[in-house]
Amino acid sequence: MLLVLEKDDRALAVVDPATRAVLGRAPAGEDPHEVAVSGNLAFISNYGAFSHPHHTLSIVDVAARRALTPLDLSPMLAPHGLAVDKAKVYFTAEGSKVIGCYDPGRQKIEWILGTGQNRTHMLVVTPDARTIFAANISSDSISVFERDPKADASGWRQTAIPVGKGPEGFDVSPDGKELWAANSADGSVSIIDLASKKVTGSLDVHTKRSNRLKFTPDGKTVLISDLGTGDLVAVDAASRAEVHRLNLGRGCAGILIPPDGSVAYVAVSPDNNVAVIDLKTFNITGRIATGRGPDGMAWIPGQ
Repeated sequence: MLLVLEKDDRALAVVDPATRAVLGRAPAGEDPHEVAVSGNLAFISNYGAFSHPHHTLSIVDVAARRALTPLDLSPMLAPHGLAVDKAKVYFTAEGSKVIGCYDPGRQKIEWILGTGQNRTHMLVVTPDARTIFAANISSDSISVFERDPKADASGWRQTAIPVGKGPEGFDVSPDGKELWAANSADGSVSIIDLASKKVTGSLDVHTKRSNRLKFTPDGKTVLISDLGTGDLVAVDAASRAEVHRLNLGRGCAGILIPPDGSVAYVAVSPDNNVAVIDLKTFNITGRIATGRGPDGMAWIPGQ
């Protein structure tokens, strides 16, 4: 199943990817932005940004299409980025300059870690959960948090790496060697060598407001969505050359690529649909009609 957040309708849509039909919906809380799945539970960040920052993660039982009691993160504010690994849920709380980890099994927040950076927005967790990466939009940096028993009492060591202006969407290459960050304010992509933790390259991808960046599962292609123009840009990871540019509508945001790497789902937020892109031909093969403002997405594999 494909899960799609409909931000402006405050709903989570459950979609059959074969028929592209919405099977049902559940309430997603106020200003839902990102969604991640642990077991049969979908966790949704209720953001609110600066004007009305929220402090909850909404929880949905996907099978029952039913909202459960939200997780109150108070006093942490403006949760946004989400990731799940080893059944733990990791989150950013942008308004409080922290990241944290929640254990659904014990229903307990395990730890909270200050970032010292401004607008810590998105995050990625490695499969062994020993390294966490986060984009800090207003500090123009990417943070690398490494679990280290010799570090301070938190057990984590942070390295903040300067990048371009306004890093937001980013991803780590499948081989774990590079991190590519799309800088929303200057149309560039910063490439970080993770062994040295240094920027080794910068690309001008000519985006107006890049929103998300994703590697394909084979690591060969990088997709970047542009909320300002509606373009989806594809870059060859080896040559670092643009290979495709496809306009999807008035603005595109969230990107999700299933594990088989055959297609990409791209949320065309202003036009209330999700475009389905064949990654072999880079053609639009269909649209999923959604509610208002689709953005964050998650994938539930078949059993």
